[in-house]
Amino acid sequence: MDATGELPRPERGVSQRTAVSLEAAALTRCRHRVYLDATFPDELAGAPENPGARQRQEAAAAHREAIRRTLLDADPDGWVLVAPEGPMSQRAERTLDACRAGADRIWGAVLPSEPDTGRRGRSEILLRDAERGGYIPVIVVNHKVTDPGRGALTTDLFAWAPAVDETRKVRSQVRDQMRLAHLYRMLERHGLASPAKVAGAIGYGGDCILVHDLDQILDDYDARLADRLEIARGLTPTAPSQIGECKTCPWWDRCRAELTVTRDVSLVAPGQRAAVLRELEVHTIDGLARWEGEEPEAWPQGSFEDAIVTARAWIAGAPLVRRYRHVHVHRADVEVDIDMESYHEHGAYLWGTLLNSGSSSEYIPFATWDPVPTDDEARSFAEFWRWLSDQRRAAERRGKTFAAYCYSRSAEDKWLLSSARRFHGFPGVPELAEVKAFIGSNEWVDIFQAVTDQFVCPNGKGLKKIAPIAGHHWRDAEAGGEASMSWYREAVGMAGEPDPAQRVRLLEYNEDDVIATKILREWMSDRAVLDIPFVEDL
Repeated sequence: MDATGELPRPERGVSQRTAVSLEAAALTRCRHRVYLDATFPDELAGAPENPGARQRQEAAAAHREAIRRTLLDADPDGWVLVAPEGPMSQRAERTLDACRAGADRIWGAVLPSEPDTGRRGRSEILLRDAERGGYIPVIVVNHKVTDPGRGALTTDLFAWAPAVDETRKVRSQVRDQMRLAHLYRMLERHGLASPAKVAGAIGYGGDCILVHDLDQILDDYDARLADRLEIARGLTPTAPSQIGECKTCPWWDRCRAELTVTRDVSLVAPGQRAAVLRELEVHTIDGLARWEGEEPEAWPQGSFEDAIVTARAWIAGAPLVRRYRHVHVHRADVEVDIDMESYHEHGAYLWGTLLNSGSSSEYIPFATWDPVPTDDEARSFAEFWRWLSDQRRAAERRGKTFAAYCYSRSAEDKWLLSSARRFHGFPGVPELAEVKAFIGSNEWVDIFQAVTDQFVCPNGKGLKKIAPIAGHHWRDAEAGGEASMSWYREAVGMAGEPDPAQRVRLLEYNEDDVIATKILREWMSDRAVLDIPFVEDL
């Protein structure tokens, strides 16, 4: 959802609101969602909890707690801890008291809400600027804030001394920038902001603080805040339009229904593509399907021809469209399907395989149930690699062709390479060059790429979208990457005793994934040309 195109008046019966409050997250959120959140708070409060959102919140809370322990254990007497209990107003007062008393480092800071500006916010850390006075906000986030490279401005976790980092470059995170600018403005209101106009973020890994120059951010922040406040107060109308955020938005069912009634073009050309089409007076799916002439000069991403085909497929109710009259997928005498399961960036805990030879198939998993990261990953990875290598050699000895299949190889490639690097020297772990040779060979086949190359996919190309078209269904209705994260936490006992039932659930989910790749491959070889319309037939 986003505010684009012709904008309606605020919904009938909704009064303009002057007393609203916004956290910084609203500044990078869909503008129409900001309107709905502010207009229908009771409906929002009653919305079903998103399991993926809950899992991300739990992981973020665990990361914050790990950072808190690291910092406070290193210097227990050097911190003022604002207790998380009690009303926000009391916690804000305790934060201000600590600042006025000149505390060097504050954990759990809450700043007073501002009814006139709409701001409310919290900062995991406030650091006193001993040189210039005032405080520097530092947030703790559960995503990467740097990448390997050079040029980022960083400082040690335990002593504020920013310097150019020769080993890291900045990974742009606008949401972090907006939150830090938000906190700076709130500190500024109370005369507590450091005149240095800097702030920090501790990201995933927690090994440094990335320093942000707020001078480069504040103008954009001020403009975004003014815009979102006007929307939240009912003074600037918005309209729904599909964007990437919609899939996790509590309002998506409502917005999708509205968009379907109007046959809005964003249903088949979401995001910036819909904005470009509206500028060209193409507002509906039907209008895009009838397009004739040259591709728009400013088309932002993907194939414009595919967008037209997607519109026509939506009208025809076709879940897929063939690009070519014939469908091809690489096949072999001995076929192995592979699916890896990881827990965030901590490690790969399961390598699931399906060995297919002739008419028989066997699921063989290689797992560790020690919470990752763990050296036991080296064992499970080595066992997987040894087994895979044995299958390849056995096929070669028998004069058979061999292929291993995955769906969207980026994750498998990442953890194959990472595991070889991290566990170099452990028994059975292959050399990095050996792994690179395998993933660069024609024996490693990405079915996702085969789907992308040969089909236009109106409803997305994820395995959960495509495999059911081929007749595959998962045993667990909740099966999915985000759900598996919660299952894993329970399976290894991150918050209690390990749950064997969740281990079984993860293994069945992984088995269903490798079976899905097998069924999809066979369907592409045998039936896709019969089941799926050819692009020229639409």
